[in-house]
This record gives sequence, structure tokens and C-alpha cells, in this order.
Amino acid sequence: MTTKTQTETRSEGDSTLLTTPFPSHARALEVIDGVDLTGRRVVVTGGASGLGAETVRALAAAGADVTIATRRPQSAEPLVRELAAVRNAGQVQAAALDLSDLTSVDAFVRAWRGPLDILVANAGIMALPARTLTPGGWEMQLATNYLGHFALATGLHPALLAAGSARIVVVSSGAHRGVPFDFEDPHFARRPYDPWVAYGQSKSADILFTVGARRWAADGITANALNPGYILTRLQRHLDDDTMRAFGVMDNAGNVKPLPYYKTPEQGAATSVLLATSPLLGGVTGRYFEDNQQARTVRGDEDVPGGAAAHALDPAAADRLWEYGAEALRTT
Repeated sequence: MTTKTQTETRSEGDSTLLTTPFPSHARALEVIDGVDLTGRRVVVTGGASGLGAETVRALAAAGADVTIATRRPQSAEPLVRELAAVRNAGQVQAAALDLSDLTSVDAFVRAWRGPLDILVANAGIMALPARTLTPGGWEMQLATNYLGHFALATGLHPALLAAGSARIVVVSSGAHRGVPFDFEDPHFARRPYDPWVAYGQSKSADILFTVGARRWAADGITANALNPGYILTRLQRHLDDDTMRAFGVMDNAGNVKPLPYYKTPEQGAATSVLLATSPLLGGVTGRYFEDNQQARTVRGDEDVPGGAAAHALDPAAADRLWEYGAEALRTT
């Protein structure tokens, strides 16, 4: 029988997929049960609400000292106060971080002191209705979801290295499936802007970052990506009512209600918490998970639910994107 400290594997061609004993709708506190994070230091981007807040709650409850990195630190104050009253919880604080502004990322990195055990790249934006560029010329979804996190992780590499055994967890999305990274026109300078294509491309970039981070494995740093599933959070704030109705989560009166297969934020945070803390993931890097299991690779036009697109796991594309991102950090 598989226990919470054991893992099973299943084959996929020449590779092996990691499975865990946790079901698809397990809660974050279930997957972290029995894990002691006392003395561990964690950064969670976008940790003031939604999936990020539930991730913070679970990690702090296990004893970790958590920094909530958010554009508006004051928005995290209720969560900081809540967790300060939780017995044996780690210390929780908030710090300013705007992932779309590399100056802000640099300031966060410069202010960090000491080792960092876990970095959860959770923050993100979705489906901006109009093409928006950062001052550096990057399409806003790609800048926020990918480049800002890439800059944060590379800037904090010395702190992750100092931890001795550190983990990076990147929240991606099933929206990556149909959208490879377009190296010829990533910022929609020539092709028509499409909110969902831009979002999907940014999420493919997130997964490619974790594949490219295999270069850090010798440093004791692992990186894995995940799809948290369908959850209603502030991520949908840029969607109009017609789109919400088309998704089936808003009625004609404007009431928002999840569909039966949707997860709660705490269930959606479970895979992030699993990758950040579970002993089952020791030494595992460059993989993509959903529903608390490693996802199989989906190739071509396979019409199946879930899975990791081959284009997002391509090592050559990952290395090319790593250099593309590194060059942006040198010149922006």
C-alpha cells in the first residue's frame, strides 16, 4: 500500500511518471499533514488572496516563516494577523513586489537576507483584454507570469543555493496546451493580439522555465510546474460577464457559482503545497503536475483532458527561452 511517505510510478514511454496517494480534490492541509517546516523560509508571490493565500496558510501552519510578496503589502495584512494567532505557525510577513516591474523585482532581491528554502511562483494575470506592454516592451502577461518570476528566481539563486536543498514551484495552467512559445513574435508586435493566446504562451513559458532550471539540480535546487485546476479566484477579474457566462460560471442575474468539477481555493493550492513540501518530491525537477500527480505528456492534437504539452517540456526550447530571458534581464 502507498503511504504518505511512499510513491508509486507509472510508465510513459522511456520515462516514469510520479504518482502520489492524494486524490484530485485533496485539500492543502491534507497533503502537508505530518510535514514539519519549522525554520524553513518561504516566499509566495501573490500570496494575499486566492490560491496564494491558501498556500501561505498551509505552509505557515506547518511552521514555515513565509514572506508574502505582493504588489500591495497592505492587502496581506488580514492574513498576516490571522496567522499570527495560529498556534505554532511560522512568522508571516508581507513585502512589496511588482513582477511586471524589474526594478521592483531587483529591490526585493536586494532586500532579501539569508537562505531561501522554497519559492512559490504563484502570482499571475489572465486574459488582459487589450495588448499592454511594460516599459521594457514586454507583453504584460508574459512579463508578469514568466519574466518577473524568472528574474526573481535567478536573483534569489544565491539564497536558494545557501539553503542546501531548495524548491521552486511554478503555478502554470492547462491553457498552455495549445500555445507553444513564439520566439519570433512573443509580444504580438506583428501577429494579432489574442488574450488567451498571450495567456497560454506565458504559461508554456512558466513550464519551460522549470525544465531549463535542471541546470540548478547540482546546486540542490529543484523546480516543478503545476496546473491547479479550475478555481474561481481574482484571476478571473479581467473577464467580462459574457465570457463568464460562456464558461458556465455566471447566471443571467450576474451570480457567480462554480461548476461541479471546480475546486475550492484550498483544493487548488494542494498541488502547489505538495510540490513545495512533500518528501515524495525530493530530487524531482523539471516536471509538470496536475491533480496532485505528474501529468502525462500530450502530443499533437490528442483530444484528451489534462496533460503536459510536449512543446512545454522540450529541453531545447527551455534552454532557448532561458537565454532569451537572461538577455532581457541584461538589457532591460
